[in-house]
Amino acid sequence: MRIGELAERTGVSVRSLRYYETEGLLRPDRCGNGYRTFTEDDIARVLQIQLFYSAGLCSGKIAELLPCVSGDHTHLVPSPGMTGELEIAKTRIQNQISLLTTSLSVLERVLAAAKGTDTAEVPVPSRPARRHRGIHV
Repeated sequence: MRIGELAERTGVSVRSLRYYETEGLLRPDRCGNGYRTFTEDDIARVLQIQLFYSAGLCSGKIAELLPCVSGDHTHLVPSPGMTGELEIAKTRIQNQISLLTTSLSVLERVLAAAKGTDTAEVPVPSRPARRHRGIHV
């Protein structure tokens, strides 16, 4: 199948599929005219890639983990050897949630003060806020 059909069958844009190829996540065959050709197995692969992206993994990590999974377009079967990498990703996401929860709490206090539903004063920390990957706390 050609890239347009793969995009239609998976719900993933042609642009994303080309990006997956650039990142080494997909390896389509090429026809004599240079067109990419995909197989039914590529449908499962694209859906697995999407699952990993929705889990918060980057393309580099997905490339490392894809050889460790099997399955089809309905199920992913991970190997036990993936647990270390997945635990690291889980901890990273938990840390981000914690930082965002703190940010939300600060914002809610400032907003409540601005609306007059709480004291008009919000304490300012005595040291600079800690930054983490663009998240201000």
